[in-house]
Amino acid sequence: MRKLARQCLLIWYAFVFSAPDGIAQQVADETFNYPVPMPAYKVGSGPLIVFDEAHNNASTLKGAYAAFGKLLESDGYKVVSSKEKVSFGLLKKAKIYVTVNAMYDMEDWNLPARSAFSQEEINELSNWVADGGSLFLVTDHMPCGASVNELAGRFGVNVINGFALRRDGQPEVFSKERKTLTSNKITGPPGKEIDSIMCWGGTGFIVPPNAYVISLLGEDYSI
Repeated sequence: MRKLARQCLLIWYAFVFSAPDGIAQQVADETFNYPVPMPAYKVGSGPLIVFDEAHNNASTLKGAYAAFGKLLESDGYKVVSSKEKVSFGLLKKAKIYVTVNAMYDMEDWNLPARSAFSQEEINELSNWVADGGSLFLVTDHMPCGASVNELAGRFGVNVINGFALRRDGQPEVFSKERKTLTSNKITGPPGKEIDSIMCWGGTGFIVPPNAYVISLLGEDYSI
């Protein structure tokens, strides 16, 4: 089987994985706190991060991703949630746009799935990224993957609308020892090397040749 990149959400000091609340029985630890002794910016003085809540996102900044938001704010970033559709006005002051499990319809899993983002929104995001913005796209297993595949496709990424499952049912540990976790600036900063991560559920995606891949699905997975 062709090796595929695995859906993971990685941000400097912590890993956060999620699925829509109505799809998987997962409870976020909203009290989680990770100390940042040397923040990248003074509190409230860093770049603006816009967290998408306009596309039927079950994961919200004050809900499942509360710890994510707290971590970024501790590092000095300004983080705001937005219920607005993507537009030039929304993006013009932002440095990073985060969208988690965007869906066209949370209740409808029937095929063919429809894009959570309109062509106008995809065009705005594509132009904004070309001008220096950063898109942080997080998705999950079917039907989430299909809802963002048109957006991901604009950047050469093919998100598979399925389920990535380990065949033997064992814990989903990605490690450098197993060669399923790569060495790069994210997993290997001096003194903070990450040798393994643990995931559950999700899907896979195929990336273009120039992409930097963090983790891989091996022969022990099926989609």
